Amino acid sequence: MEATPARARAYVLCVVAGALFCLLPLPAVHAPWWAVALLAALYAGCEQIARRRFAGTFYPVLLAAAFLLPPPAAALVPLPGALFSHVDEGPPWLRRSWRAAQLALAVWAAGRVHWALGGRNAVVASDFPYALLPALAAVLAFCLALTVLDGGILALAERMPLRRAWRGLFLRSLAPIGVHGLAGLMMAVLWRSPYGPVAALLVLLPMGVSWWVFAQYHREHAAHQATIRALVQAVDIKDGYTRGHSERVGQASMMIARELGMDDSRVEVLRFAGILHDVGKLGVPTRLLRKDGPLTPEERRVIELHPEYGHEIVRGIGFLGEARAAVLHHHERLDGSGYPYGLLGGQIPESARVVAVADAFDAMTSTRSYRRARPVPAALAELERCAGAQFDPRMVAALMLALGKYGWRPAVTADEPADLVPPPAPVPSRPGVHR
Repeated sequence: MEATPARARAYVLCVVAGALFCLLPLPAVHAPWWAVALLAALYAGCEQIARRRFAGTFYPVLLAAAFLLPPPAAALVPLPGALFSHVDEGPPWLRRSWRAAQLALAVWAAGRVHWALGGRNAVVASDFPYALLPALAAVLAFCLALTVLDGGILALAERMPLRRAWRGLFLRSLAPIGVHGLAGLMMAVLWRSPYGPVAALLVLLPMGVSWWVFAQYHREHAAHQATIRALVQAVDIKDGYTRGHSERVGQASMMIARELGMDDSRVEVLRFAGILHDVGKLGVPTRLLRKDGPLTPEERRVIELHPEYGHEIVRGIGFLGEARAAVLHHHERLDGSGYPYGLLGGQIPESARVVAVADAFDAMTSTRSYRRARPVPAALAELERCAGAQFDPRMVAALMLALGKYGWRPAVTADEPADLVPPPAPVPSRPGVHR
């Protein structure tokens, strides 16, 4: 975070200024300040527990504040928890200021929408089901504010196109925050009931249990990522000529999958497929992988076993799903002349057809020890030429559309200086072996 671009820092300062502007009416606001203090302390405590024991941010208290308090007063509730939270990286003042301002704006937006739709009166009167409508609108406003602000900081700090930065953020956050919104509404209704704030706090117990389950899912997902990283690092150590190739094939596979309109879970699986497509090289002798000259027919047959080795390695990893088929079949060709089984056309799994295009594209646009990289337009022209015989035309077209939107940065993966690398060799029309 020390290297945060100046424009991102300026963006954070603008968001902080926006949050301060929302707090300007506080002197004229008539609010139960004891409730503001209690909710702020409760949120700070829940946030500490959530971050240390679970994962993510605990929103029910913030949304309960949006349902109970005037918007400027509700915007105060997240400030202590955000400003005094633990920071792992970067300048603490920048991260804490960003988080505090972001949450204050989101709570203020939710409170404004809830107040404007008469939600406060519905909460006081326990008027169901009408109370659900303003609460739902407030949750949508809360999600939208977080999405817009998060997308903006991603675009500025990571140099990401806005469309890509915002892609999927709103939909991914809507379900979990919606559940938190229901818990926040229950807290608000009980708070205003004859049972008072103590009863409202009981709502946090089942939410804590559900949050623990959610945290377990995140831990499992993190374990999956660690498994994949370990396998990829092993391949990169063994085959230094193609270091970084696996990650780029995963990225290209994800771009193709998104362009084809696949859902997020399948896009993630295809990213795994691209990353792990060459894991079978762990079973190939290192001298063959690092050989500078042409391969003999016998050596080629040995290297052509790597898809089967890879499938054996990942066969027992259940979360990979159809990625296992891509590892096994990514060197098949539509005309049936590929390997290891010579599958024809639609017999080749769709995941393998995606990875085949991504693999060939990165192989052509990356400099290796035995040839220079091709320019992206030349690589795309070669893919088009081979579409229908070697590659699925749909996958080739999807990659071209994705590259037109987001571009591509080919990388030098060989250890040798680029000026010592021989000129590019043509991509063979017969089934070849990427090393």
